[in-house]
Amino acid sequence: MAAEIRFLLDGETVTADASDPTLTVLELLRYKLRRTGTKEGCAEGDCGACTVLLGEAADERVQWRAVNACITFLPMLDGKALRTVESLGGCHPVQREMIDRHGSQCGFCTPGIVMSLVGRCAGALGTEQVPVGDVLAGNLCRCTGYGPILAAGEAVPVAAEEDGETLAQLRALEPAYDNPRTGDELAARLLAEPETRIVAGATDVGLWVTKQHRDLGPTVFIGDIADLRTIEETDAALILGAAVRYSEAREALTRLAPELGELVRRIAGVQVRNAGTIGGNIANGSPIGDTPPALIALGTTLTLRRGDVRRTIPLEDFFLAYGKQDRAPGEFVERITIPRPAAGTRVHVAKLSKRFDSDISGVCGAFVLRIEDGIVAHARIAFGGMAGIPARARGCEAALLGQPWNEATVEAAARALAADYAPLDDLRGSAAYRSTVAGNLLRRIWAGDSEAVSVLHG
Repeated sequence: MAAEIRFLLDGETVTADASDPTLTVLELLRYKLRRTGTKEGCAEGDCGACTVLLGEAADERVQWRAVNACITFLPMLDGKALRTVESLGGCHPVQREMIDRHGSQCGFCTPGIVMSLVGRCAGALGTEQVPVGDVLAGNLCRCTGYGPILAAGEAVPVAAEEDGETLAQLRALEPAYDNPRTGDELAARLLAEPETRIVAGATDVGLWVTKQHRDLGPTVFIGDIADLRTIEETDAALILGAAVRYSEAREALTRLAPELGELVRRIAGVQVRNAGTIGGNIANGSPIGDTPPALIALGTTLTLRRGDVRRTIPLEDFFLAYGKQDRAPGEFVERITIPRPAAGTRVHVAKLSKRFDSDISGVCGAFVLRIEDGIVAHARIAFGGMAGIPARARGCEAALLGQPWNEATVEAAARALAADYAPLDDLRGSAAYRSTVAGNLLRRIWAGDSEAVSVLHG
């Protein structure tokens, strides 16, 4: 593979050694380019102190997105534009407002906060019509002082940049790293080298390197494969390429079912949503991944590809056991097909975590129900965090189907969850807690219906 990358930094083309494909952009900035304004706080994409902006050509403009430099590997920078806090020159409106409103305290976290707010001002990915508080959910201030910071963000208007010069430079910039550019190229490489590690957004794999110091072995980066980044909305389904990022998918998911959009909002911070992918969240196989429970409940299917051979399976069948998925060597997730809920279907999704923002699920439950003439006509329920894999609650479903939608039925279904799952005790919650809240999530849906009926009846 080519051992270098090329990218734009403040209008200049930079060529950098990428012989170590897991060297991070943060390490490049601080130790090679001496841009020390970008800080390392957590080295796991949680605190936002290392936030930078990446830009790529998109139609007739530069699409900027804030990312965590600490878990972004150098090959993911190839062919893009990079902006750091030094790029602002000290005179950006966000910087002026942060000074005037005393938004900077010790200053360690400030560069990342500033870059997130600059992204919002530029109409960056994941910030469109998003409150300042949500934009900054992935930036932690250790001194606390969010009031002045939020006020500074609110004071600067959003005005998408017209950056014609950068756009022209990006179009002329020839990427140097030997990444596959099409799904066909990816399929051929994985068939020839089936042990190759697939890296999409690196929001989890990045921690294997920065925290566990693991050697990933041969790697391939799929974030720039155009035919894996498609979003197709039909009358029957939403079809996502496996490399579609959370921020890119959110609007389409919201149109499919509003609670899916809200679920995406609860996935980490903007920086992680701008890098992490729906396909990666699935292929990673985590029992506490946020999207699989909801997608399983909706009847999602996966298309897997190995060479020129494709097969389609229900998403629920992809997860076999903890750390084990139904994916052969050299095979990869190509696309995700989410059926559009039938008229009258209700979709409820609940994520429980210790923090509201930027936290991993303790329990994530998804309920897809249809009530016809007071009878439960359809019920698909799935949970994450309740077992070694995200899985259906088949006993709970059976207790609901064909039964009157009333408190007695709901209680019987909630009790049936005990046979569906045997959750573990861990730092995110005890087994007893998980079992209790899983049943309570179903009870909450019924309680909401009961309250609505009471209001209607006066």
